[in-house]
Amino acid sequence: MQTVTGQRRTPPAVIIHGIADARFALGLAGPRSVLLLSAPGAAGFLGPGWWQALLRATAAEAQGLLDCDHAPGLALAALRLGLPRVLLLAAAPGHAAVAAAAAEAGAELVAVRPPALDLRGLDLSHPGAPRKLGAWLDAAR
Repeated sequence: MQTVTGQRRTPPAVIIHGIADARFALGLAGPRSVLLLSAPGAAGFLGPGWWQALLRATAAEAQGLLDCDHAPGLALAALRLGLPRVLLLAAAPGHAAVAAAAAEAGAELVAVRPPALDLRGLDLSHPGAPRKLGAWLDAAR
């Protein structure tokens, strides 16, 4: 994953759409790390505050990545809230200024969306769901 303010190894990413998805992914990952990734552009329709509340409710704040797409204002709002990891696409206007703000805040600004398994449409109660997610987590390591 290409970052602007740091080069840390990123765990496998899973796109979540709510608290049930987050709990499912975190529970199945167990001691393995998993990156909870919002839907593309989620900052624009759910807001940084919703994302922060979801991550806090699952005690996974440091393991989340909010996708702000091309919206530097939303990325700055997420950084102001104290989110440690924010995605703002490299082609976004004002990207360099947001990168500077992230560095100042000690946050990681990600410039490219990582590969991820999308949990949308996956029946979490079906026995195949844990197998599918487990296979993704194992293969992505």
